[in-house]
Amino acid sequence: QVQLVESGGGLVQAGGSLRLSCVASGKIFNINDMGWYRQAPGKQRELVATVTRGGGTNYADSVKGRFTISRDNAKNTVFLQMNTLKSEDTAAYYCNAQIQTLQLDQIHEFDYWGQGTQVTVSS
Repeated sequence: QVQLVESGGGLVQAGGSLRLSCVASGKIFNINDMGWYRQAPGKQRELVATVTRGGGTNYADSVKGRFTISRDNAKNTVFLQMNTLKSEDTAAYYCNAQIQTLQLDQIHEFDYWGQGTQVTVSS
């Protein structure tokens, strides 16, 4: 069974920093894109940043220049370094990964989500 587990959320003052981590575990054959999404109360879940297996990145305009996504393929881990945090960054942050598993000699790919980690930025 594959699962994603996030860590690193918490309460921080505006202008501060946090680093989120997400580890994928289970019978994993390969992981393609990994990313972070967030959902604030009363709002839809939105993309924060994604990273390809080769290291290509994509960011939401609202976090460009402040957030950095990276990954460690050997450890099936994705990180989100968040600097210069603002009150509008307050949300539950979810890790996402496109994970391939090998079942009966066939490769299956599914989208997996973590349980979420809360980030609260006080102004």
